[in-house]
Amino acid sequence: MPETVSPVDRAAVTLAERGLASAQTPALLMVSGGSDSTALAYVACELRDRGMLGQLAMLHVNHCLRGKDADDDARFVARLSELLDVPLFSCSIDIAAEAARTGENVEAVARRERYLAANEALESLCLHAAAPLADGRILTAHTADDRVESFYMRSIVGTGPGGFRAMRYRNGPVVRPLLDASREELRDYLAQRERAGLPMARDEAGALWREDATNAHTDRFRAYVRHEIVPRAKERNPQLLEVLVRTMNLIADEDDLLDDMAAEVERRCVSALDPSDPRAGCVLAPELGAEPLPLARRVAVRALQWLLGADARVEAASVDAVLAAYDRADGGRPIGGYVANVQGDTAVSANKRGVRLEPMAAYRARRKRG
Repeated sequence: MPETVSPVDRAAVTLAERGLASAQTPALLMVSGGSDSTALAYVACELRDRGMLGQLAMLHVNHCLRGKDADDDARFVARLSELLDVPLFSCSIDIAAEAARTGENVEAVARRERYLAANEALESLCLHAAAPLADGRILTAHTADDRVESFYMRSIVGTGPGGFRAMRYRNGPVVRPLLDASREELRDYLAQRERAGLPMARDEAGALWREDATNAHTDRFRAYVRHEIVPRAKERNPQLLEVLVRTMNLIADEDDLLDDMAAEVERRCVSALDPSDPRAGCVLAPELGAEPLPLARRVAVRALQWLLGADARVEAASVDAVLAAYDRADGGRPIGGYVANVQGDTAVSANKRGVRLEPMAAYRARRKRG
């Protein structure tokens, strides 16, 4: 990554080449107060002034996990919002209490609540900008460092088809314009603004951004990868970020191609049991068993995701169970009488008409009636 390219120029290229936004695009900036998201706020204002983004607003979510430090983060973001004259949506959510109530992981709850708040704020921004909600974007400050960390995390725990592309430049309304910039470049950008005498927000200690002390803890998986794995890899190759970003983009190109091919197979081979209710299940045609395994696997993932819900993580064992319903040694024919129970108490059954995915309760009720 050439040092002469500023984060603003990188983001401009990313937005333009990938068609992620335009001068008419209302953009909600997710700002925690850390160096990356603080830089995003300044970068987005420059992009707006270049005619590459439309009306801006910021969102800060106080997770109530770090006491006074979290309150200081919120105050810093309020100062940044006032300095840049960008409207601010701000809310506080007791994430620890919500996680205790639901029994979920704290980080997973924080992410869900953060994006629920972001979607509400985006709707309000688009309404104010007189723009369709579909035209709005949620901008996050994920960097090349975040993407490389995700790559190593998935390398350690395993991943499914396309997982090694790591983060996408766009996922629905969420856009990551800084995904080709490094964290170091963003901090240099903030320092350069200060040296140039440009107006800068500061916290009570005079810092240009807020430092989250929990980022240094290695008992959390991402922090462990960030502080233990990536630095050692950089010792072997100082150009690690550039090399892996290029590799992940190559993977992403091939992943997109396979996704398009799988979508065509899905149109031919998957039919809903009840088009009005995806959770009712679907039938995979006998012909799916004759498709190349990489495409059949992707179709199985799509079918399971359809049944389990968009937020569910499809397990590799579930995909294997679906594919095992086809006898690939016999031309891919469905194996009559095959039954498996996979995640979410989902029944996978097969006969000569195809492979059926449905809730286990529906399968049992159907068998009882038969």
